[in-house]
Amino acid sequence: MDMNQYLEVFIEESKEHLQTASEQLLVLEKNPEDLSIVNEIFRSAHTLKGMSATMGYEDLANLTHKMENVLDAIRNSQITLTPEVFDVIFLAVDDLEAMVMSIAEGGDGKRDVSKVVHQLDLIEKGESPVSSSAAEVAATSAVLDTEEMTEGEYDEFEWTVLQQSKEQGFNSFEITIALRADCLLKAARVFMVFEVLEKSGEVIKSQPPVELLEEEQFDQQFTVTMITKESSEEIKNKIMKVSEVDNVVMHTLDLEGGRHAVNVKEDQIAGMDNEGQAADNAIMLSSDGKEKKKQPSVKPASSKTIRVNIERLDILMNLFEELVIDRGRLDQISNDLDNQELHETVERMSRITSDLQTIVLNMRMVPVETVFNRFPKMVRQLARDLNKKVELEITGAETELDRTVIDEIGDPLVHLLRNAMDHGIETPEERLAKGKNEEGKIHLKAYHSGNHVFIEIDDDGAGINKERVLNKALSNGIITRETAATLTDKQVYELIFASGFSTAETISDVSGRGVGLDVVKNTIESLGGSVTIDSKEDEGSIFLIQLPLTLSIISVMLVAIQDEKYAIPLSSIIETAIIKKEDILNAHNQQVIDFRGKVLPLLFLKDIFEVPISQAEEEFLSVVIVRKGDKLAGLVVDSFIGQLEVVLKSLGNYLTSAFAISGATILGDGQVALIIDCNTLIH
Repeated sequence: MDMNQYLEVFIEESKEHLQTASEQLLVLEKNPEDLSIVNEIFRSAHTLKGMSATMGYEDLANLTHKMENVLDAIRNSQITLTPEVFDVIFLAVDDLEAMVMSIAEGGDGKRDVSKVVHQLDLIEKGESPVSSSAAEVAATSAVLDTEEMTEGEYDEFEWTVLQQSKEQGFNSFEITIALRADCLLKAARVFMVFEVLEKSGEVIKSQPPVELLEEEQFDQQFTVTMITKESSEEIKNKIMKVSEVDNVVMHTLDLEGGRHAVNVKEDQIAGMDNEGQAADNAIMLSSDGKEKKKQPSVKPASSKTIRVNIERLDILMNLFEELVIDRGRLDQISNDLDNQELHETVERMSRITSDLQTIVLNMRMVPVETVFNRFPKMVRQLARDLNKKVELEITGAETELDRTVIDEIGDPLVHLLRNAMDHGIETPEERLAKGKNEEGKIHLKAYHSGNHVFIEIDDDGAGINKERVLNKALSNGIITRETAATLTDKQVYELIFASGFSTAETISDVSGRGVGLDVVKNTIESLGGSVTIDSKEDEGSIFLIQLPLTLSIISVMLVAIQDEKYAIPLSSIIETAIIKKEDILNAHNQQVIDFRGKVLPLLFLKDIFEVPISQAEEEFLSVVIVRKGDKLAGLVVDSFIGQLEVVLKSLGNYLTSAFAISGATILGDGQVALIIDCNTLIH
């Protein structure tokens, strides 16, 4: 039996159970007397233990069993909950998460957990002996009531198959299989049983129907009817070899005594023109090729969601991107040819493609909850390490982002939360002295606005000390005294994003090594986003992150630089302008213009990208005004071509060092246009 087909389900369900355990532990810590919460955590641990054992991950199962023992003792009031006990259980969950991640990444799930196991053992030894869990006792046996094992009901077609099989020398059995009470992957065991049976004969019917068995919509036992030339003893022995099968009862069908309660409606029989149609109505193939009988009277439970491997979505996205490129090509051809029917067809295709684009992009959207879920436990542990009291409030976790953005945003948020914990929130003593509640609050909020998602991290801590930041920036050589005198409060706050900046007096494991916030800014800007700060001393700080909804298909302004075409993301563009050459000024070895009362530096893209000159400069220059945070710049191009949606393609491993180029796209006429990274150009 190849268990790989169940690996994805195991990984996803393991993550869900561990997430439940983490969340409930945080709730339990605030309500230690509520044993119903302990029961919830215990159920998650017990389920994970059974799944791990079934899949053969013994280290994972053993650690979960140790944790389960402690939880069982807690719910039976044999162990008192203390902060130290909570710490050990949280450590165990951390190790379990690491082991599951190892399995998800193709590893064996092994990990040195001797430390946490020793601590769990100490907790057990310090209290009364731990009793066995009720679920384990119940799992030791499963008894079948053989008196209820009666022959099932068969329709016209099924009965005909059974009769003809008998005439050809086959045995007909009704077999009732009981699984162990602690069996977790019941569908997997059903599949294994069917695999055994189909090697020995043919399955005619199952009760419940196969659809429900596949969805685990049954208790611990199910019945199948099969025809075979093997004996009942041979069949029983083979089934009993399947793991977690507790008992098998064989019942030989009596085909001499007439058909047993055939419940076929008259109109069903009348509607069958021939035996072939009857067969067609009675048999359908399951997804793994097994034949199964239609049960008109039993309606399978429908599911509104399905799990799809992300690789399939990536393939779908790649195919759709090719479709977008071809749509652009058709638009180009349509504009070149004077054919009304072609114009109408292309317009209709464009509308349909736009609707399809919305659907495809929505399929890739993932709630930020998948990232936010890990933060409550992290904040709890940091608060204990820093001897602070902190409450984390999360809102808008259901807000959705493209998976590619979700994959990258986790680490920056970790840095910002750690910064808020270390530099923002004061100690309980300091907060009380300031007249504040001794417990600090951090509010993590996500919300949509237009084509962007905003994430806020708001704390009610000490805020940012402007003078301290300026002095540190001056001593580190980040700014000069002349520059410092011209900075606004917001510009001073943003100095903490400078590389090598840190206001920490001592180096700690939490922060203060002069790295972190500069990485945060670079990562967010590489995603096409921005991060800003607002702060009031002794009242708190707000970090605001702006992110694009998706990175795969973007809107751009297409421009010409000599004979080459480049694309500038619309998310970076403020506006376009036409200027006279005589309006250009020089300041500090930089060409600038006066743009609405502001000094705007000009960047000549033909010089930056070393574009071969084939046309003489004109008197008027085309300028694209772009921004990076609060900074503006004017990109000088030769002409504007227009706005369009393009597919962002990577330049590959060999061109990653290309300056100020984030990727490329294929235009409708087949040309390749490079996509400009405005964040790299603006300093």
